[in-house]
Amino acid sequence: QVQLVESGGGLVQAGGSLRLSCAASGRTVSSSAMGWFRQAPEKEREFVALIRWSTGNPYYGTVVKGRFTISRDSAKNTMFLQMNSLKPEDTAVYYCAATTTPFTPRPPTRPADFGSWGQGTQVTVSS
Repeated sequence: QVQLVESGGGLVQAGGSLRLSCAASGRTVSSSAMGWFRQAPEKEREFVALIRWSTGNPYYGTVVKGRFTISRDSAKNTMFLQMNSLKPEDTAVYYCAATTTPFTPRPPTRPADFGSWGQGTQVTVSS
């Protein structure tokens, strides 16, 4: 099992930036990827981005592509999400997740693909 702890959420004005962090501990060596999801009130959990742990290759959801950047420090088992040009519609609870699901035939981008989750961190973007 992998334990995940997010940090870095908060309140920011539209157009601003935030950087989220996710610290992983436990059986991290078995993870194929770590990712970020978000969930707004009364909406389904949505894929934001993931990073393949072995190679550092990123994958992005369409709503954040070009504005958000995912990265990792593998030596510290920590993942980051740099969020730029934030919009009010980015307001949500952001969750860090880890998966052991392989990348074939497709990258794991569904919540059901991920077995370990953090507690979430609130991001609020004001207009």
